Order: sequence, then structure tokens, then C-alpha cells
Amino acid sequence: MDDDDRPRIRGDNASRLASESLDSYSQDEMDVRIAQLEAEIARVKAHGAKAAAHRLAADALFATRPVEPPA
Repeated sequence: MDDDDRPRIRGDNASRLASESLDSYSQDEMDVRIAQLEAEIARVKAHGAKAAAHRLAADALFATRPVEPPA
């Protein structure tokens, strides 16, 4: 079985990053890392906003409408 056929393991990458030693990084490497992490945060926030908008659209489409009483 190829590795590509297996389900992707979702680990807690943020915890692994938080526990990594930063002692071996130079100042320039840390600046690059910060920029990459900020870009990832922006990507995650954009995806979350897109998912929230999709959810609102689905809720609006499938929401039950209150029945008006006969006049």
C-alpha cells in the first residue's frame, strides 16, 4: 500500500513547534520563522472566515422559517 493511500495523520503541529528548542536559530532564522508563522496564522484565519461564511449560508438556506398565522 502506498503512503499516499493512507489517511493523513493530523498531529498537533503547534505543540511540536512550541516545544522545539530555538537555541540553534540565528536572529535572521528566527525572523524568517516568525514571518512564516504569521503567514500561517493569516491563512488559518482566512480559512476560518471562509468556513464561517459557508456555515452561515448553509444555515440560511436550510433554516426553518416561522409559519405566519392566518389573518
